[in-house]
Amino acid sequence: MPRYSSVFKDESKLDINYVPQHLLHRRLQLNLLNQFFRFAIENPGKMTQRALIIGKIGTGKTVLSQHFGLNLVKEAEERNINLKYVHVNCRECKGSLFMILQRTIMKFIPTFPRRGYSAEELLQALMQVLDEKDAYLILTLDELEALVRSEGSDPIYNLSRIQEDRLNAPKRLSLLCILRQPEYLDKLDPSTRSTLQRNIIQLKEYSESQLEDILNDRMKLAFREGTVPTQTRSLIAEMGYSEGGNARYAIELLWRAGKYADASEMREVSPECVRRAVVSVYPVVRRDMIPSFSLHEKLFLLGVARHFKQTDSAYMSMGEAEEAYALVCEEYGEKQRGHTQLWKYVKGLSVSGIIETMVSGVGQRGKTTLISLSRVPASDLEKELVKILIHGEGEARWQ
Repeated sequence: MPRYSSVFKDESKLDINYVPQHLLHRRLQLNLLNQFFRFAIENPGKMTQRALIIGKIGTGKTVLSQHFGLNLVKEAEERNINLKYVHVNCRECKGSLFMILQRTIMKFIPTFPRRGYSAEELLQALMQVLDEKDAYLILTLDELEALVRSEGSDPIYNLSRIQEDRLNAPKRLSLLCILRQPEYLDKLDPSTRSTLQRNIIQLKEYSESQLEDILNDRMKLAFREGTVPTQTRSLIAEMGYSEGGNARYAIELLWRAGKYADASEMREVSPECVRRAVVSVYPVVRRDMIPSFSLHEKLFLLGVARHFKQTDSAYMSMGEAEEAYALVCEEYGEKQRGHTQLWKYVKGLSVSGIIETMVSGVGQRGKTTLISLSRVPASDLEKELVKILIHGEGEARWQ
């Protein structure tokens, strides 16, 4: 028997800190950033800039800013311009301007003292360091909410207005702020708010097809060829879309599903691996949900679970679900319900979140309802349903 080989070829490409060379579906926003900060390589020191990126979790705010920063610094180096891009997470810095400035200065002087300065003194020290090194800085404040929540408007005001006290000196410090919750802008005083609202880049949630593109790109980098079937990728994209177009969540699912495949010594990342990954990221089905279903909802769900346990398919048709249900009814000596009643079960189970439904699309004859089971491992669901049907008890172990 051939020795088992991992489905991965470079799982680091799925790491949250990985910055891809090509940024998918954010070209317009990247071009805007380049235009906003173009002066930094064409007329360094002549002006300063402030811009704001707003978007929900997983819309690519951090990777967009880092991709922009890396490329701009590279272009500056080619022109012999000493431009630095420093990315600081305000939440990791506990919303402290002191810690933010300390981390920034240490990018230039690693041995800079960690104590003995106030935040105001550190800001002056940063400008002095930039002057001494003839450097220009784009400082990115990620998760700006933490700084605003902790210290209000003053830190942003001071950072954005530091150049006003340096009328005849080169303008060396520009700001790029990243905000997940735009309502935090209302917590700033009008003057500070106006400095950030001039150049806003709004990131919308990724569509399901866009998530498929992103996943496909990462798959080529991270997995061995042929180890992630199309239906697995589609299922993960569907899950990412259901979580608000969250690319970060989708990539995390892809990585975890690969880990489950390796743990089971599988040659492919199956949809069942995805279901286990969903549960490991965070629980989505309550343990008290199954007993509350009617008898025939449980029987129907058991048929669905067994179908997905026995196949590597990510979806099943309504007809396949009815056939699986019929077999379960025969096993338990129950008379089958009709199509109309089963359709009501499907809608109810879909509302509960335990199954998902969609209408078949291109490549299939006619239109039918497709059923997927992405939030619960099929094998675990089967065990719990059987236990409940036999003993009338049990709890969902997947949570």
